[in-house]
Amino acid sequence: MTAQRGIFDVQGLTIGIILCSLGIIFLTSAGLVTGQAAGLALLLSYVLPWDFGVTFFAVSAPFLVLAWRRRGRVFTFRTLIVVIGISLAVEALGRVVMIADHGRPLAALLGGILIGIGVLSVFRHNASAGGLSILSLVIEEKTGIKAGWVQLGVDALIFLAACFVLAPGQVFYSFVAAGLMNLIIIWNFDIRQARSGGPLVEDNAGS
Repeated sequence: MTAQRGIFDVQGLTIGIILCSLGIIFLTSAGLVTGQAAGLALLLSYVLPWDFGVTFFAVSAPFLVLAWRRRGRVFTFRTLIVVIGISLAVEALGRVVMIADHGRPLAALLGGILIGIGVLSVFRHNASAGGLSILSLVIEEKTGIKAGWVQLGVDALIFLAACFVLAPGQVFYSFVAAGLMNLIIIWNFDIRQARSGGPLVEDNAGS
């Protein structure tokens, strides 16, 4: 890996970590959750005496074994960095970034978009945001089913559990945020981009 390529990947992963963390802060400011490991960690942090960072790392860690076996050591190492980065950044940024309460609809919109773009950036630089997003990439690689659709299906189960913890309005706007996040990934990501970070280059062999 050249130095230029290394810098290219570092900036992409850093941007992804920051955007995901800011999106999570927007959601927590309105008492909302998102999908995947981050959503499950947020949901657990509302009912357990653990902060988000610790819970997010605990939820994501078991899936690193799957990452190592199916996506390789580089992907696993980068995913570990992203998971640790988000765990620390949410706690650090939460102390210095003050977000006024402008209501759940706006929090869902901004949180979903920020996390969606953040996860997209991470995916395109051969990493994931941990947890079930690792599984979604493996499934897309094997079956062709978009990672965003897989994540949205898993998110439905998370929000079913959220119904027992959060008010109906919180669950609804949380699902809106998760939907936006996953649609951004569906529309803008293909598994063939996972190791390139660049735009998808179509095969011109048949043209």
